[in-house]
Amino acid sequence: MKRIVIAAIIAGLPGMALADSNADAIAKLKAQLQALQTQLETLQKTVDAQAQQQPVLTPDDAQTMKEQLANQQLKVDALQQASTDGPLAGLSVTGYLDPTYIFNRNAGSSSFLFVNHSNAYTYDNSTFGDVYLDIKKTFGVGPTAPSAEITIMPNRGNGSTLLSNSGGSVGNNIINTAQVNLPLSDSTSVMVGLVSGFGGYELQQSNQMLTLTHGLLYDWSDPGSYVGAGVNWSHGNWATKLLVGNEQNHTSGSTATTSTGTKSNKTPTVTGRVDYTWSSAIDLGGSFNLGRQTLVTPISSATGASACATGSYGYQCSSSDPFSGYRFGELDATYNLNDVILNAELDYGQQDRAAFNGGTASWYGVSLLAHEKWNTELLGRMGATVRYDYLNNSKNGGGGGGILLSSSGVDGTDGFGVDPVCYANSASKGTECKGANHQALTADLLFYPTDQLTIKFEYRHDWASQAVFVKSSGDYVKYNDLFGMQLVYSF
Repeated sequence: MKRIVIAAIIAGLPGMALADSNADAIAKLKAQLQALQTQLETLQKTVDAQAQQQPVLTPDDAQTMKEQLANQQLKVDALQQASTDGPLAGLSVTGYLDPTYIFNRNAGSSSFLFVNHSNAYTYDNSTFGDVYLDIKKTFGVGPTAPSAEITIMPNRGNGSTLLSNSGGSVGNNIINTAQVNLPLSDSTSVMVGLVSGFGGYELQQSNQMLTLTHGLLYDWSDPGSYVGAGVNWSHGNWATKLLVGNEQNHTSGSTATTSTGTKSNKTPTVTGRVDYTWSSAIDLGGSFNLGRQTLVTPISSATGASACATGSYGYQCSSSDPFSGYRFGELDATYNLNDVILNAELDYGQQDRAAFNGGTASWYGVSLLAHEKWNTELLGRMGATVRYDYLNNSKNGGGGGGILLSSSGVDGTDGFGVDPVCYANSASKGTECKGANHQALTADLLFYPTDQLTIKFEYRHDWASQAVFVKSSGDYVKYNDLFGMQLVYSF
């Protein structure tokens, strides 16, 4: 078509020349058109030559290509089927390692803590220094797909340090939590198994903590884990959960020996939580626990058996029932915007006949935390945390809930109980002595070299209203100091 147009233009030039007296302009135009035609012919030859160089597919080549494409499609289909229906479909394995170093002033100890087994749960050796694995399998896709999830902590988890059997002894159980989630709709699901407690703003996992150690309320006030069944429900800004199960930290119903045989704690524990999302930055929540708990009874150091006569329970062996009523409630709030996090929590709890003097144990406390992150040219991403904790446990000599006292009414490692001097000078087994009120101030400096790695440095000062912290020399003082370092690598 271009050639025809050009030829027509050239053919009409003589007529144009007759109408135009400017012969030189017409001659120049002819020359330009002739050059254009030459360029077009050269371009056409180049295109024809390139076309001739392209390989021509034979029928066999075409068939081979079809077979290769079909094989590739089969592989893609197999991968897609495996991702949705195969044994690895919906499976995720995440976790972290958190080797930790702790210097304890009163104990005179300086040690790395990592995967070394210890059944003792103390504030300087609680849930850190272990391997954490979260294994989750979702069966299907969408919000109504059921799932099963197991978390493992061999040396610091609930199974290793807190979970008891029916007789009350803690076993070597590597399972931290294990639950099945069965959605009934987009907003409602049923949960069954071993779950963590609902109280407070703190989480168990080191890679989700803004400090190295836990606060006083997490360690000694908030209820622990449960075995039972419950319901999760969410709608709009509201989210609730309710569970009925064993008493906290018991894998099976607790039993005790009485003068007429054995007695079981047949009263189920009811616990729940409500959260309201005020805005994208503010969450308000609260939780409660109602049930019956096993009373702590002193153990004879000579025989290893109960220090009380058969049928007697409690620190003073003054209760005829091995179980007593337990009531707990707390309110908490979280503000999280950009690089600033603020937390607050207020607790209150009671347990009948669980105090050191045989009366009602009563405790209350508050925890406040502030955290901020920022960027630096020299050290990169970093952050700082300050936390203040107060736990009042003075009534009736202290005890109750998660605060366990020795036969002399003292927890010298964690700073609770009565003044040993008061106990030693008492004519009535220390029943007139008050329990200690415990406070703690914690400061942390955090570094984030990568998305997976967090490095923490912590200084913590604890003090009490009574001289209840034991030193390595055997003396009791009102304070203690910790320094810790931790590396948390998440995967």
